[in-house]
Amino acid sequence: MILEGNVWRYGDNVDTDVIIPARYLNTADPQALAAHCMEDIDPTFAGKVKPGDIIVAGRNFGCGSSREHAPLAIKTSGVTCVIADGFARIFYRNGINIGLPLVELGAAVAEIKNGDRIRVDLGVGSIENLASGKKFAIQPLPGFIQDIAKAGGLINYVKGEKA
Repeated sequence: MILEGNVWRYGDNVDTDVIIPARYLNTADPQALAAHCMEDIDPTFAGKVKPGDIIVAGRNFGCGSSREHAPLAIKTSGVTCVIADGFARIFYRNGINIGLPLVELGAAVAEIKNGDRIRVDLGVGSIENLASGKKFAIQPLPGFIQDIAKAGGLINYVKGEKA
């Protein structure tokens, strides 16, 4: 599975309250959530993010509450992958469950800047920064996790459906 997109860069400890602020949790509508994605950390995000874009962040991305709304808001906004130094474990699990690929790159995320264009090969295990020419080796996502992402989430995967 190969993904390519422009980078939205964020720092450490991006919590679920800034990914999707609690004041918008009165809906489970994915489009309504996406309209407010990242609003408290980046008010321009929802209006400017393009399908295929990729979020790159520092340590502990998705910390805070265990709300499933956070990865759903990101995925529905058009983001195809989140790359971080590291993830909060519950966010990581929720991301997989909805079919949002999450990649831990470690401290090398510092080499990827806002606006860079990157290519991620989840099967081989590589990230290429097309802006700088730098390449990074990552742990390939296990085949079943790639299959969950291709299906659009765990429920579709179990049902044998494709996204």
